[in-house]
Order: sequence, then structure tokens, then C-alpha cells
Amino acid sequence: MATDVSEAILQLIQDRGMSEDLAFRTIEETLLAAYKRYFGTANNAVVRFTEDKEVSLFARKIIVDGVYDPVAEIDLENAQKINPESEEGDELLIEVNPRDFSRDSVKEAKVTATRSVKDIQKDSLYSEFKSKEGELIIGYYRRQRDGNIYVDLGKEVEGKFPKEYQSPREEFHVNDRIRALIYEVSKDSSGLHIILSRFHTDFVKAIFELEVPEIYDKTVGIHKIVRKAGYRTKLAVYSNRDDVDPVGACVGQKGARIQAVVKELEGEKIDVFRYDPDPKRYIENALSPAKIQDVFILDEGKHQALAVVEENQLSLAIGKQGLNVQLANRLVDWSIDVKTEKQFREMGIVSESSRAATELFNDDYEEQPGEEMSRLVELPGADPHVVRAFLEHDIDFIEDFLGLSEQDLAEFKDITPEQQQKIRNIIEEYVEIVEEEEESPELADNEIEVESDEAEEVYECPDCGAPITVDMTVCPQCGIGLSFEDEDESAQQL
Repeated sequence: MATDVSEAILQLIQDRGMSEDLAFRTIEETLLAAYKRYFGTANNAVVRFTEDKEVSLFARKIIVDGVYDPVAEIDLENAQKINPESEEGDELLIEVNPRDFSRDSVKEAKVTATRSVKDIQKDSLYSEFKSKEGELIIGYYRRQRDGNIYVDLGKEVEGKFPKEYQSPREEFHVNDRIRALIYEVSKDSSGLHIILSRFHTDFVKAIFELEVPEIYDKTVGIHKIVRKAGYRTKLAVYSNRDDVDPVGACVGQKGARIQAVVKELEGEKIDVFRYDPDPKRYIENALSPAKIQDVFILDEGKHQALAVVEENQLSLAIGKQGLNVQLANRLVDWSIDVKTEKQFREMGIVSESSRAATELFNDDYEEQPGEEMSRLVELPGADPHVVRAFLEHDIDFIEDFLGLSEQDLAEFKDITPEQQQKIRNIIEEYVEIVEEEEESPELADNEIEVESDEAEEVYECPDCGAPITVDMTVCPQCGIGLSFEDEDESAQQL
């Protein structure tokens, strides 16, 4: 039968929005608490529910010949009045009317029920909200204390929106609708704690998932997000399908999707670009909206890079108070130095900068004191794009360039004749070409160099014509005897 206690509990549970199973469990615990308070024990109490959701309370008693414990025992005569087939030793369920309980028993049962309902509700809500961590939720501004905003999330649940998790450019008032990220959910003896955030990058990610279906269904992936809340967010995206442009999907037709995100972030600047596994291209993309001329890797191990921009792009690349390049550093996990084209050229003049610039192209290069220009990158005023193009053709040294024929240069389709000639003109202006004299080949260890003022004369044999020299007395070919006379002496004799 339905009791006043069960009806009160059912009403309480209905107001709390609890599940039916939890409601029945709460009613059972409440009736058992009242039974125990009245009889001193609940070991033999039984609670049952009908299909019509009515509740009944029973006492399980053993049929005995002589009753010593009236709470747990019943004599055979009284048992047979309830069930004529009863026998000694059997168990009999005897219905108990909670209305017969004392007022104190009912009061304690209600206290137990209220506490049980709160515990069950706390556990239920904790499980519900814990499963939603990282998701968006909508609530309403209710009150504020010490800069923290308390948001009504429904179901008599309140979320805390800490001051440090609020964007500095956003302002809320009582009854304002607030969309936030469920950042953290916990519980303790004081209750359920739900922390909200509009500060973390996960909030931006959740907004993009809401506005961009391709991100929600994983067609477009987010590689990484970095943000300074209220000022600028950088988002690197990629596509899992060749026919889907990840940046275009995020921007949307006529920028509709990105504008919806910007509006939610109260006008915060957002840079969306394609992720690239090549660090040079990734760095170039990360410095958007600035246009980058070229990127050089200074030290791959230490993740140090140099970006070259035109003069009018320098402030845009660095950003206000260095914010753009700082976010780019965090996004690509590299230390990026930004220089203008003029500053980059001057790097060849300053020794330390010259060494760093040269190392861009040759990891084995070691600076030597007083060393003259030997590489194309050291040429003052050389276009870095052209220098890099020559390097890709394995032309690093000035000597290599000068050794190229016109036919060789014509094969470099990515370098125009005008660019080639400009490099040649710079070399002629700044580099002194010294032609090395050919050295005579060294003599072998077993050879002896003989110096003589005059070369030894060779004559012909008067008999056979074989070659002979003045030190011979017999022709080596015909065997005729030889005799040589000095012309000066012969003339004197004559």
C-alpha cells in the first residue's frame, strides 16, 4: 500500500527529477530506517513494490511454539490465523503499516530520505556532468562574488565561472545567457563543483566543432590551437580528404563560419591556416597574416629559425607587443626571429650574423678568422631567394658559380638570366678573383732533378744516321768509331 512516507518521498524525487530506480531505492532506504527506529532492527524488514508502483512494508517472522522475540517470531496459533497452512519453523511475511510508527520514527525516516536523495542526486549529477567535461553548456548569469560569476545550469545546479577563466574583453550582467566550456567537474562533502571556462583553447575548439561540420565529423582535423584570450587565436588545421580544403571549410562561404566564431569570441582575431609537416612552410603559415619572403633554419636541433619579410610586413609579422610572433613560436614550437630583407643582407657584414647565415646552407661550415667571402650567401645584396635556388642545385660557393657554363645556367629554369647576371655583377664588384699559377708536378722520390745551363746536343752517325752524342766513341747501331772535334779549336788550327 502507498504510505504517507512513500508519497512524500515520491513527490520529493519527482521535484528533483531523479530516475525511477533511484526513487524506489530511496523509498526502500527510508522505510527501512523508520522500521529500524521503531523496532530497533531492520534485519527482518522487507520492502516490495507492485507493478502499479505502490510500496508495501513487511516483517519476516519465524513460526515458533513459544515466542521469545516478538519482532522476529510469531506463535503457530496466530500464524495459522493469517495462513491456515502455516507450520512450525516456517517463515511468514506480515505486512506492517508505517502509520503505526511513532512520530520520531517517521521524522527520522524523512531526514534519512532527504539525505539519501541529496547523496543520490549528487552522485547522479556528478556522473552526468563528468561525462560532459570538454563540452559546451549554456547557462544564465545569477550572481557574482570576487569577480567569479555563478551560472545557473538548471536542475538546481550552479556552475562557477572563475575570473581567471574569463576573457578580458567580455563583460556579463545578471540574467545574461552564457555559453561556456565545462572545464572541470568534481565533488566533495560540500557538494558538486562545476568549473566553467571561456579562456582555454578547448573552448575555441568546441566552438569550431559547433560551427564547422567537417571538424565535428573528423573530415577536417585541428593540429594545434594557441591563444591569448581576448586578443588573437591561431589555428592549424589539416584535411583527411584530398577534395576538402581545411581552411576553406573553417572560413565558410563568404566567411560565414569564421564570423560566427569571431562573434562568439567578442571580436577576437582568429588566424586559420593549413598545417604543414615541413617546418619552413609551417613557420611561414604560422606568421600569417604577414607575407613571408623566406624562412631559414638556423639550428634544427635547437629549433631556431629566421623569417625574412619586406619592410612593410615587419610590424604585421611581429604583431602588437610581439603577440603574433609569440603565438607562432608556441604553435610551431620553434624560436622564430623576424628580419627585414635589408637586415638579412646586413647579416653578411656582421661576423656573428654572417656565421649564422652561412650555416643556413652548410652545416659543416666553420668560421675562420679573417676569411674572405667564398659563398653566395655572403654576397652583399644577394637576393636570398636566388641564393636558396642555387643551393638547391648544389651551387654553394662563388667558385662553383663562376665555373658554370652558359649551358649549365640555362638549365636552371627557376633562376632567370637577369637574376643570374645580378649575382655575377655583385661578384665582380665585391669579390677579387685570383687565378692560381700552375705548379710543376713534384718529382718522385727516386727521381733526381738535374739542372744544366744548356741542353745536351744530339748528332747523327755519318755512316748509318743513328742518333749519337758527344760522349760516345762508337756508334751504338753500326759500330763505327767516332771522334768529335771542337769547332773553335779547328778554326784556330786552320
